[in-house]
Parts: sequence; structure tokens; C-alpha cells
Amino acid sequence: MPVYDVHTHFVPPEMLDWLRQNARAVRAVWEERGPGKTPVLTVNHKWSFEFKAEFYEAQRYLQAQTEAGVSRALVSPIPQLFLYDFALAVTAEAATVYNRALAAWVSQQANRLSGLGTVPLQDGEAAARGLEEAMELGLTGVIIGPGTGQTLLGDAVYEPFWQVADARQAVVFIHPLLNDDPRLQRNRMPNLIGVPWETTIAGLDLILSGVLDRYPNVRILLAHGGGFLPYQVGRYNQGYAAWPAVRNTLRTAPEAYLKRFYYDNVLWHPEARRFLTAVVGEERVASGSDYPFDLTTWPPAVGSEAAGRALLG
Repeated sequence: MPVYDVHTHFVPPEMLDWLRQNARAVRAVWEERGPGKTPVLTVNHKWSFEFKAEFYEAQRYLQAQTEAGVSRALVSPIPQLFLYDFALAVTAEAATVYNRALAAWVSQQANRLSGLGTVPLQDGEAAARGLEEAMELGLTGVIIGPGTGQTLLGDAVYEPFWQVADARQAVVFIHPLLNDDPRLQRNRMPNLIGVPWETTIAGLDLILSGVLDRYPNVRILLAHGGGFLPYQVGRYNQGYAAWPAVRNTLRTAPEAYLKRFYYDNVLWHPEARRFLTAVVGEERVASGSDYPFDLTTWPPAVGSEAAGRALLG
């Protein structure tokens, strides 16, 4: 059975060149840390991660996929380079460079790869244009964060983006950055708790704001098993039953909406994967890895072939 990996990341050489040329503008710093001189990239003073060669050397990325038995992968930009904190012109320029380079590489490896672009999410109209342009390049959709600042994806500013995504039947992969809650700024909690928490907020907001009802043709993929979203389904259903303010915004119980998302199975625990599949259905849970970040499931745990095909095509 083919193994599809819907959650991988890569930085093409053209984007790496842009990043080095614009290092001062986006506050990108490369360092070597620890006794092993591990290369670390920090963007905007906060998004530090081990910048391994597999992130930017195409042959190493592809060889790793082959050795892991991955038949086809969906490759995305890295969240550290969403660059939502910067001026719109900077983010839009970076997105254009990234998308063109990624689309060119994916087209050269069309039998092995599909690709997602990135957009300047801090502006809804610009995000919509960026999505159109990415799909015109041959990309399957885009990867985005769970919103920007205090603005959630269900807010009115993003209606143009969702309109384009629905019309194009785009894949929209919601992948959070680290959480900046001041209580979490220790012991790796911005990643361990903050990342799945941000996905949970984004997913539930998309349900309660009516985005899933208004735009049923978007293929929304939630990272890391949907965060904590699927595991509180009983609470959402009870809120729907008890509170008219919740019930009146939805066409059916929240549990049904959970089955409209796609999920990767990056959960590192077989019981958690089984629970997710039981709640949302096997056909909605795809193989994923988060390769080549530190917290990767490698090789990816086997997920639904149908879900993989739906997201990679």
C-alpha cells in the first residue's frame, strides 16, 4: 500500500538566498550552538530551530523520503517563514519567492511531490490573491497559521481568502507557530502545549463562525492530529445542547463538523491515533511526519490512503 506523507517542510535554495539577502529586514540569525556546533536559525528573535541540511538540500530530503518508504509527499513552507509580523510588502515578496521556487521544484518531481504555498495572511485581500497565484503556479493550496495577532481565521477580514479557497477547492493546511502566552515561556511549553492549543482555537472558531458551512469545498487540514480539538467533542456537543447561542449558529451538532476537516496523524501514540480515527472517520486521517523538524514521526505512521489522495491531488 502506498504511504503518503501530507506534513513535510522544505526551504528551496531561492528562498534561502532571499532570506540571507534580507536577513536584517526579517531579523534572521544563524548560529552554531552546543558542543556539536548544531546550526540554529532564529527569525524575528523568537522562532529558533535546528536548521538541518534536510530542510534545504533537495537530494537529502528526497533520499530520506525514499528510505522511509514514502510514495508521495505534500511539501510545505516552514512556519518560521510565514513572516506575518512584518510589513505586508516584505511578507508578500517572500511568499512570491517561496511559492515560485517550491512550485518549480515540485513540478520537477511531479511523480513524488505535491506542494503548498504561503500567503501574507495579515491582509485578507492579499492572502486571497496569494492563494490564487499559488494555485496558478500548480500548487495544491497553501499552509497558513491559525490567524494573525488577535484576528482569527473565522473573522470577516478573511472572507475573500475563503471565497477563493472554496472556488478553487484548495487545500488549506492550518499549522500554528509557537504560542506567546507568557505563562508558557519555559520548558518548551510554547511548542508542547502552545502549538496544539493554537490549532484547537482555530478549528473550533472555523466551526462556530460558520466558515465550514459557507465554504464546504475547502479541504482544510489540521496539523498534529487537530491539536486538542477532537478530544473535547463531548463538551462541544453538550454546549450545543445547552446553549442556544451555540446551537443557533450551527446547522448540526459540532461532532459532525469535526468530520469535515482532514487531520494528519502526527500524534506519536497509537491510542491517540485510534481515538482520532474513531471520532472523525478513517477517511479523514492521513499519514504525516512533520519532517524534518525535531518532533517528527519518522517514518510516518500509516494513515488513510483515501485521505492522502484527497490532499495530494
